[in-house]
This record gives sequence, C-alpha cells and structure tokens, in this order.
Amino acid sequence: MKQVVIVRHGKAVPYGYEDDFTRDLRERGKNDAKLVSKDLKKQGVIPDTIISSPAKRAYKTAMIFAENLDFKRQDIITVEDIYDGLSTHEFLELIHKLPPSSNTVFFFGHNPGFYYYVCNLLDEFFSDMPTTSTVGINFDVDNWEQVEARSGKLKFHLVPRMFK
Repeated sequence: MKQVVIVRHGKAVPYGYEDDFTRDLRERGKNDAKLVSKDLKKQGVIPDTIISSPAKRAYKTAMIFAENLDFKRQDIITVEDIYDGLSTHEFLELIHKLPPSSNTVFFFGHNPGFYYYVCNLLDEFFSDMPTTSTVGINFDVDNWEQVEARSGKLKFHLVPRMFK
C-alpha cells in the first residue's frame, strides 16, 4: 500500500500578487495548518517524504505540518515544477520516481493543479479544495511505478472548518 497526501497551502495574504512566489501565509493559514496536521498525527498519518512547491506560502505550510508530524524540516524537498504547474501525467511521473522506502508521501502546493491531481488520481472526487485542504489517497500497489490515474481510493479529506 502506498499513500499520497495532497495539501493545498494555507490561506495566504490577499496582496503581493505582483510577486506571487513570495506571498506569505495569513495567521489563519498558519493556524489552519496546525489544526489539520495535529489531527493527522492523532490518526497516525506520518510522512516518510515531504515534497513542496518552493513558493513561500506552500513551503511554510509544509514546515508547519513537518513540525507537528515530527518530520525534520531540513528534509523537505522542494520541486520548482510544482509551482510552475504540472500536468497530471507529469505529476504521475514525479510519483513514479519516489523512493521505494517511502510509503506515505505528502505534497504541498497550489490550486488549480492540486485539485486536478486529486480528481485525476482518485476513482471519484466530488468536493472542492479550499486552502489547507488535505486529501489522503491510498493506492493498492507495492511500488510507486504502479500508481496510475483514477486508481486511488479516498482515505480522508480534511478541511480546517472541520476543526472549528
């Protein structure tokens, strides 16, 4: 069994679009990330690998999750293409290259791409992806190369409003 956890970054400041890459999290975004990551810890969902967009708001969200899930912040991997945007096929190629020893991998990034990945990895998804949405997708495979589009099963979909 392999598990992908897709996390849309926390609520960002409503300004700074002229330099979108460096837009920061609002306090609400930081607090939402803490709420969701603490619930994941209670559930025992712990990352073996964390991969993030290098954009400030996504990377900071990843750092908050890492801290609450006892994952070393310095081990977070950044992938520029997540910010630039990947097709579902390209995202699957990224998944196929994951370390065999990792069973649970967290990805941090942006909509609309992350919404599309969730829709295209799951057999079905009828929801939305507001900020800090966290979707766990299980694949009944032994290695990452076997992950295919529309073959995942929804394990969980957490949104911050569930904890308020």
